[in-house]
Amino acid sequence: MDVAAYAKLLPDITPRNKPFWDGCAAGELRLQKCTECGRYRFPDGPLCPECLSSSASWEAVSGTGTIWSWCTMHQKYFAAFADEVPYRLVYVRLTEGPLVISTLADEPSEELRLDQPVHAVFRPSPGGRVIPQFNTGAAAGM
Repeated sequence: MDVAAYAKLLPDITPRNKPFWDGCAAGELRLQKCTECGRYRFPDGPLCPECLSSSASWEAVSGTGTIWSWCTMHQKYFAAFADEVPYRLVYVRLTEGPLVISTLADEPSEELRLDQPVHAVFRPSPGGRVIPQFNTGAAAGM
């Protein structure tokens, strides 16, 4: 894998998203939660999309959810992933509500299906930053 190309795809760590990346390094999925209405949000942002409050805290969430959609990538769109083709992108509806996009870490023995249970796993990227991925319920014993 091209480590330099991979590093270019990762977002910069900023004061606003640092709690998310710190959580990943600790093996936790952390999201912003509005302190006014209680809604979780992803990606992080300055205002709650529900009530427009600017007050939020960061909380560890379950890391569980269900597959909302997926796509198997067969083309080498990014040099960083050229050696990984084919790989699966998954949209996951977290138990707490937000949708997140990531890659599937395992290769399930059965076909993926909508609403299939998944859970977050945390793996170091080629550049060393820990990123969240998801495993299917079958691999997780769910």
